[in-house]
Amino acid sequence: MTRHGLLLLLLATVLSAGPRLAAAASDNASPTAVAAPLALDAVIDNLVRRNEERARALQSAQAIRIYHLAYRGFPGDREAEMTVHACYTSPSSKSFEVISQKGSKIILDRVFKKLLESEKEAAAPEVRDRTLLNRANYEFALEGYEPSDQGGQYVLKVTPKSKSKFLYQGKVWVDGTDFAVTQIEGEPAQNPSFWTKKSEIHHQYTRVQGFWLPVRNQSVSYIRLGGRATLTIEYKDYRVNSASDPTAVSSAAGIKQ
Repeated sequence: MTRHGLLLLLLATVLSAGPRLAAAASDNASPTAVAAPLALDAVIDNLVRRNEERARALQSAQAIRIYHLAYRGFPGDREAEMTVHACYTSPSSKSFEVISQKGSKIILDRVFKKLLESEKEAAAPEVRDRTLLNRANYEFALEGYEPSDQGGQYVLKVTPKSKSKFLYQGKVWVDGTDFAVTQIEGEPAQNPSFWTKKSEIHHQYTRVQGFWLPVRNQSVSYIRLGGRATLTIEYKDYRVNSASDPTAVSSAAGIKQ
């Protein structure tokens, strides 16, 4: 494979993870066999409503991101890391400042930068509307309910209604109190390249001032020639500005049964 061919392979691998692209590997036991407090339709209604409330309340957010990509396989191993200051301003503005970088110049210049450009593209309203986790874009099935001291989580199977590099299929975990996605395990809805045999995405989110934001994203792609590319994004040092407390807004509105 030529150097240019490896570049295309790596780029396709990264883009397969989508805008949030978001994700983190985690060992999860099968959902506990406990009856879910709410039916599927009520869970989705609350999820969509609460996501809309949080989106309206969030004015801006800043964070430090650490991107790390490791490719192992033919024709040779490559690795790089980039630290970025990321800023979001409502409703759809995103900006990135590179703080430091090291490793493979191909990955730094041709992969990480393309990934940031892809995220800006996904933030555009016309694209964002086609990627929201709602009934317009996905089919849902209730797979189980995992009780906990924090209120439990609903486990949903999600199937995209269209093929897109920004959509995924698999499972999502929804917090039973905030009705926010806390974890995603799945694969892209669209294979990004002939060279990519299979891709896995693992997203984890954490609660910051009433908002559920990414904490760790991981994408693992298996290449037809036997290689493997692993992209990890770590998020830290969040600073959030909101127009209102999303928790207070939701409490006043109540949970749909």
